[in-house]
Amino acid sequence: MVEGPHPRLHDARLWLAGYAVALAVIGLWPVHVDEGARPLLDAIIRAVPGLSYPRIEFAANVLLFVPMGALLAVILRRRYLVLPIALVVTVGIESAQASLIAHRTPSVLDVIANVTGAAVGLLLVELLEHRRRRTR
Repeated sequence: MVEGPHPRLHDARLWLAGYAVALAVIGLWPVHVDEGARPLLDAIIRAVPGLSYPRIEFAANVLLFVPMGALLAVILRRRYLVLPIALVVTVGIESAQASLIAHRTPSVLDVIANVTGAAVGLLLVELLEHRRRRTR
């Protein structure tokens, strides 16, 4: 009898599907998703020396793509595809923002931050797997 995919792989695929939906909603939302949080962000920026809105936005974009890198690393046998996939996805989102959504601002910095986030997710999976192999 042929067994299906490993439960961990099946779970990762489900998580990736949910993540993809959430990413599409965030990336293609008609206005900046943090619009309602601006007073809170301004208060944080005033309270933390050296912090600025562009830095918060960059960090948020990095964090947004960490799950993609981690989930793709779990799912794909060819992990060298994780970063090219993340690049294609983020360029697609930024292109859609540029051509379809009037109140969104596409940015090369978003592409850099997103691919960086995917790289962080990939590295986290690699580190966790390396640690697990060493403890066996």
